[in-house]
Amino acid sequence: MTMQYQNNPLRAAGISRPGLYGGFENQQALDAQYDVENAVTNFADYIADYQQSSQDARKLLKNRKVIAYGPTQMERLTIYPANEPEAPVVIFIHGGYWKMGIGDDYDFIALGPSKAGFTVVVVTYGLAPVVTIPEMVRQVRAAIAWTAKNIGAFNGEPSGIFLAGHSAGAHLAAMCASTDCADYGLPQDTIKGILAVSGLYDLLPVSQTFVQGSLRISAEQILSSSPARQIYASHIPMTIAWGSHETVAFQNQSSDYLQSWIMAGNQGKSLIVENANHFSILESFKDPDGLMTGALLALMDTYFQ
Repeated sequence: MTMQYQNNPLRAAGISRPGLYGGFENQQALDAQYDVENAVTNFADYIADYQQSSQDARKLLKNRKVIAYGPTQMERLTIYPANEPEAPVVIFIHGGYWKMGIGDDYDFIALGPSKAGFTVVVVTYGLAPVVTIPEMVRQVRAAIAWTAKNIGAFNGEPSGIFLAGHSAGAHLAAMCASTDCADYGLPQDTIKGILAVSGLYDLLPVSQTFVQGSLRISAEQILSSSPARQIYASHIPMTIAWGSHETVAFQNQSSDYLQSWIMAGNQGKSLIVENANHFSILESFKDPDGLMTGALLALMDTYFQ
């Protein structure tokens, strides 16, 4: 029986649903919906821009610190302290399908929020196939706990922590909404808000695509590590953002998760960015008046109003 279910997480999880997830016609169509690199014509240009903009950010922003939050080389934080003490804090979690990228490639995210008065923390975490998705969740939660306990030394306010994540990073940020902060010796309201951008919230369809070979998502992980299957009553306001040029599958992942979040009695709203794709949507983090920076400020207003 174990062998029968090895490549069928849907059945192994005890979930019965005929056909492919979302009603796509065949495996090729399903894979295309989740292939974000081929969904845009110039994927390599976006990545090159991320890296160049991050180099620029490291030159422009002062007092950059790189600090370990765990025992492995990948468990590290890059901190851009605010100019003034007791600043709100945004912790950014990068994407890359849980198997690519490091925080250094996303330092450009700090440009807008830093100018808007935030202390910015960019998280690097272990990747598949070296670590599993549940281990990534554990690492990101540990990064948040380290930040809450130490950010005061970097002009951050421990009671003003917000999360932002993109793609797989949005999944990890959303998973942190169900963190039992008491396990880390922290108040349950440690996380004040979450901005989840172009995320994946149900691992079931992901496990049926071409990335399964690298991720090896199990039936247990579908249930325990899908934010859409881990929704509880929460104090955390959440903004779910996605681009109008995302694939149908990615748009559905976001809208379905937001609907479930709100139906559970939680605060949530959508932010649909017109003419943005899975990668261009991050551009407005570079500007203190940009849409993504503004979404962080709006979350702060929502929580503290």
